[in-house]
Amino acid sequence: MNVNKFLALAIATLLTACGNNDGVFDASGIFETTEVIVSAKGTGEIKQLYIEEGRELTPDEKLGLIDTTQLYLKKVQLRATLSANESRKLDEERQLASLRQQIANLKNEQRRFEELVKADAASQKQLDDINYNLEVLEKQLSATSEQIAGNNNSLSDQSIGISAQMAQIDDQISNCIISSPIKGIVLSQYAEQGEYAAPGRALFKVGDIDNMKLRTYITAEQLTTLTLGQAVKVYADLGVTDRKEFDGIVSWISDEAEFTPKTIQTRSERSNLVYAIKIDVKNDGTIKRGMYGDVKF
Repeated sequence: MNVNKFLALAIATLLTACGNNDGVFDASGIFETTEVIVSAKGTGEIKQLYIEEGRELTPDEKLGLIDTTQLYLKKVQLRATLSANESRKLDEERQLASLRQQIANLKNEQRRFEELVKADAASQKQLDDINYNLEVLEKQLSATSEQIAGNNNSLSDQSIGISAQMAQIDDQISNCIISSPIKGIVLSQYAEQGEYAAPGRALFKVGDIDNMKLRTYITAEQLTTLTLGQAVKVYADLGVTDRKEFDGIVSWISDEAEFTPKTIQTRSERSNLVYAIKIDVKNDGTIKRGMYGDVKF
């Protein structure tokens, strides 16, 4: 009877030891996110701000608005200036129509008097006067045409400059729309609605929850068997005993050794110096920031 109790106790102890998976992993660490601090791009009062810590965000989702009143009024002014500028352009055809008609009439007279001079029905002086007047009108036509073209080109250049200013205003207005560049969750909020924003002022911090990073430490012995881009298996803790397996890629290996962090345990603790590494893991929603995970090379 005592022997049977001893065997039962030994088997239970063995099963308990086999159920402890801590020894089969090469390293342990904590899951981190890629953090992005979103700063204001515009200047003015924060009119709207729809964020709170823990909220999930999607890229380019409208999260708030910085006052654009002055920018809008400046754009209205520029639009009016552009319209007035365009109205000052001259219609070359209409401006030169009279001169061209006079030239056409004189050319008809020129041909008629050339025939009359040949027939001795008109004097050469009359024809010379017509030729002179025709030459004057043609020079006047050329000069007026150049003047109109120069005036219109100058106005066109001004219009281009005004249009560029309007495009800058549009860009500044778009920069007043607050959004997140990545999908993630709000980790920290640094501003409130009604406060004044200026370019570069931090508004909130967002963490990428789709692409997690397991930061862990390895010994020099393990370092010799690990390379960038190497595929590894990552296990996320789901409770006291449960774990979920993920595919991971080694994305960064520190080139400098450091003392073993007290909160991290590696397979071998014989060496005081370890190397930090990061492993990229595609998250399916299971992994949370700050959760513990294990890795097997």
